[in-house]
Amino acid sequence: MVNELQKKTLQAIVNVFETGKIQGEYGQVTLMSGDTGHLTYGRSQTTLASGNLYLLIKDYCVTEHAYLAAELTPYLNRLENRDLTLDSDFSFRDLLHRAGEDPVMHQVQDAFFDRVYWTPSLVSAGYIHAEVPLGVGIIYDSTIHGSWRRMRDRTVQNFGTVQDLGEQTWFTHYVQTRRDWLANHSNRLLRRTVYRMDSFQKIIDADNWQVQLPIQVHGITIDEVSLTHTPTVRASAEDESERPLKLQRPFLRGKDVRQLQQALKNFDITVDIDGIFGPGTEKAVIAFQSKQGLTIDGIVGPATRAALDL
Repeated sequence: MVNELQKKTLQAIVNVFETGKIQGEYGQVTLMSGDTGHLTYGRSQTTLASGNLYLLIKDYCVTEHAYLAAELTPYLNRLENRDLTLDSDFSFRDLLHRAGEDPVMHQVQDAFFDRVYWTPSLVSAGYIHAEVPLGVGIIYDSTIHGSWRRMRDRTVQNFGTVQDLGEQTWFTHYVQTRRDWLANHSNRLLRRTVYRMDSFQKIIDADNWQVQLPIQVHGITIDEVSLTHTPTVRASAEDESERPLKLQRPFLRGKDVRQLQQALKNFDITVDIDGIFGPGTEKAVIAFQSKQGLTIDGIVGPATRAALDL
């Protein structure tokens, strides 16, 4: 589907969108007024509000030789609870910036973003029967930026499936559908991120579905030399309803828990569909993660969501 050079190229395109740099900026801390993601961090700008920043920093803190693990560990509880006062905690923000200089953080981020964004994007591509590299990159961008499934379903509803239309036609419709959604969004910051779709449209217009280099994205040229070398407007389009689902006290309840339980049931995992994330649901999630070769932690984050197509 996508070879290693194409993967690096597609990730570089999104790095440019996220941080303005081909290799990304591991220590970049961003906070923009009106951004529903709140504090964002790292090479692919993961967000506090989504709960993914907690998962990233947790991974870093338990990694051997992490230079600032001791200083960041006390923040894990606040991160887990998505404490929005962290937006203005400048000591915490300074720690994040400094951690971005730690080679261990680079390794953790590369592995983390592959796990929670790249691999789920490949899974999502498989769900819609898509293989063309540029299409995978478009899915990857939307997975990071947010609301991939919403725009996927809107495109299918308005135009048809990938199998109906063919990959190139479908992704062309998807890019325009997503651009229209961003351009008319109630969040003014998201309206300013239409450049992401405009950039993909230029690559489509060049008929470069195999993402052959060089490629110019948002005024930056990506070529093989730049890929080997070890601000842009950014606002999160992540669906605020996609909270991390896990066992906690009091138990999480709601429609999203019920949808999770139904999805588990669809994969022949035994679970009661009651909308309550109790020990039984955690056990079911662990069984699913084990079956799919995912990280076994009982937490329904981006990778598990993608595997379940939630």
